Amino acid sequence: MAEINTGGGGGKSEGGKVRSKKASTRIDMTPMVDLGFLLITFFILATTLSKPSSMTLNVPDKTQKEETEPIKASNVMTVFLGDNNKAYYIFGKAANEDPKLETVGYGYEFRKAIQDNARKVPADKFVVVIKPTKVSNYKNMVDVLDEMAITKTKRYALVDALTPDEEKLLKDKAKLQI
Repeated sequence: MAEINTGGGGGKSEGGKVRSKKASTRIDMTPMVDLGFLLITFFILATTLSKPSSMTLNVPDKTQKEETEPIKASNVMTVFLGDNNKAYYIFGKAANEDPKLETVGYGYEFRKAIQDNARKVPADKFVVVIKPTKVSNYKNMVDVLDEMAITKTKRYALVDALTPDEEKLLKDKAKLQI
């Protein structure tokens, strides 16, 4: 508790003048510290800690063999993940048909490319094939998967191998060292 110490001071000084007593104050901080720790404890216990977020990824069941019709190259957007936060894509043609290789950055540019190409074909036929290269990184892969979720692209595939035609296309037009 707070207490006032009244000792000391006063009496006559050299000149014979009487001085008033000076009260020294001392404040006990123990209750304030207790209250501080109680508040800290309350906020720690009452706060919701951030939960790790993950993205749901639907994959086909391996046990079911379902016959599907072949996918036409005119409905496919093939995305190659490159270095320096760049992605390269071809749309509507296979790599051996000398397609136009487009370069986009991740984020808005990539999202716009997906939306523009998705408008060119029926919604249920549009497919995005994602192919990371040896020079791409994990963050770029996550960015592409996020864009698939944002644009609500239903059909996409992750493919880890490049064909010889795709490697040649990337070396010649994108100057990637694969």
